Amino acid sequence: ISGHGESRVAPDQVMISLGVTTQSQTAAQAMTDNSTRQQAVLDTLTGAGVEGADIQTSGLTLNPMMNYPENGTAPTINGYMAQNLLTVRVRDIARVGEVLDSIVTAGANEMQGIRFIREDSQATEDEALSNAVADANHRASVMATAAGLELGPIVRMGEPQQGVNGPEPVMMRAMADSGQAKSIPVEGGEVAFTADVAVTYALKGGEACAMPAPAPQETQAAAEAGAEGGAAEGAADGATETAPAN
Repeated sequence: ISGHGESRVAPDQVMISLGVTTQSQTAAQAMTDNSTRQQAVLDTLTGAGVEGADIQTSGLTLNPMMNYPENGTAPTINGYMAQNLLTVRVRDIARVGEVLDSIVTAGANEMQGIRFIREDSQATEDEALSNAVADANHRASVMATAAGLELGPIVRMGEPQQGVNGPEPVMMRAMADSGQAKSIPVEGGEVAFTADVAVTYALKGGEACAMPAPAPQETQAAAEAGAEGGAAEGAADGATETAPAN
């Protein structure tokens, strides 16, 4: 029997994936421009109170921008694109909008998304697992009762899979840059922790533990095998009785 459980809790931190993408005619210039803008973003994050341990480079790429002519001639390089991505942890959800505003102003032009998390989530995860076991027990009890049986002890129990769903709901609306000192509105909603269990129960009452009767084909085959064995035995006895005496 499978059981599913869920538990929700308000997040207390936000993970932001952001970065800077620049283009230039040469690879060196694309990287130089990117480094300048990314350093401005890093300085802004530090000024906003984000610690260095909460900032991590998650991607750094430099690729040529190819032009593929329609006439089938060889492609040419039109320039280079550099991209530097960061993953930033903001520990104060109330300041997320302010932080987003500041990094966009500093030069960040790539926003890969935000993810709400809960640092002290153990109690919520335990509750989800307990709910999963209770769900399995309820389902098994209903099935056993419907079959005229009683639910016995647990024979085996395991956790096939578990996961954490994203926050629900999450709202993030980018506002046009009009020079107004308004923060980007961000709402955390709740983080949902889920758990699944698989439980095997013993059943009591009725014929719950009886061995299944053999199939008709198996019974017929056994009878035929017995008949053949008896015939062979009778033939051997007859041969002994007719043996000539000395």
